[in-house]
Amino acid sequence: MAPSAPLSIDAIRSTLATTALGQILYLYQDLPSTNREASSLAQQGAAHGTLVMAEQQSGGYGRHGRAWFSPPGFNIYCSLIVRGKSQTVPLAQWLSWVPLVTALAVAEATQQVAAIPLALKWPNDLLLQDRKVGGILCESTLTTTNGPIVIIGIGLNVNVPLQSFPAELRPIAASLIEAVSQPIDRNRLIAQLLWELEQCLDELQSHGAARLRQAYLTRCATLGRQVKVLFTNDQHIIGTAETLSADGALQVRPLSASPRSHPPALIEVHAADVIHLRE
Repeated sequence: MAPSAPLSIDAIRSTLATTALGQILYLYQDLPSTNREASSLAQQGAAHGTLVMAEQQSGGYGRHGRAWFSPPGFNIYCSLIVRGKSQTVPLAQWLSWVPLVTALAVAEATQQVAAIPLALKWPNDLLLQDRKVGGILCESTLTTTNGPIVIIGIGLNVNVPLQSFPAELRPIAASLIEAVSQPIDRNRLIAQLLWELEQCLDELQSHGAARLRQAYLTRCATLGRQVKVLFTNDQHIIGTAETLSADGALQVRPLSASPRSHPPALIEVHAADVIHLRE
C-alpha cells in the first residue's frame, strides 16, 4: 500500500475550526522527536497552541522512553504546546487530566472523521479491537512566571498496513486502516483532533473534570477488567479496575487472599503501567 496523501499545513488549515490550538503549525519531513522539538520551541517562547508535526520520527518515544515505531508517510506524530492552567481545578488534578482528555479527544476525532470507535486504556493508550493504535505522552515544565507548560505528544497509527509493523509488534499493535476500506485523510483528522481537544481543555478549564470523567468512563476499556499494575519501584498488584477518582486516578481493588475475607480496600493508582489480563 502506498503512503497516504502527505501532510499539508494548508490542508489542515482548510478545515481547522479552533481559536487557539493549531493556529501556529510547524511541519517537518523528519524529526528525532516532535516532543523534543516542541519543548525546545516552548522554551524559546512559542505560543500556546503551537503544533509540531512530522512525517516520520527517527527517535520517537513513549512513556519511560520506550521507542515508538514511526515510519514515514502513514501516521500522525505531533506535539502540542499548552500553556497556563485552570483557575477552577488544582494544578495537580489539571495535570493528571490532560493526558486523559487528550486520549478522549483523539477517540472522538477518529469517530467523527472515520467512524471508527476506539477504546481507552488507562492512562494514555488508544485501542482498536484490544490492540494499541495510539498513545499520548505528556511532559510538563513548571515555570515561575506563566504557570505550567505541557507538551502533549500524540502518536496515532492511521494508514500503516499491519504487515509493515516489526514482527514483535504485530500481535499487539493496530492501525486505523484495518477498520476502513480506503486511506484516512490525516490532515482532516488532525484538524478535527485539535478542535476536539480544544473543547476538552476548555471544559476542563471552565468546569473541571466532572463531565469529562463521565465521557472517559464510557470509552474506558480498563474498567471492570482484571489488571496487573506495575509501579516504577518494581512493585505490582493484581486486581479489578473499578473506576476513576475525581483527579483521574485509577481505582483498583486487589484480589482477595481468601474468598471469605472482606474485600480489600481500593488502591488509587496515579502513575503506573497497567496490563489488561486475559479473562
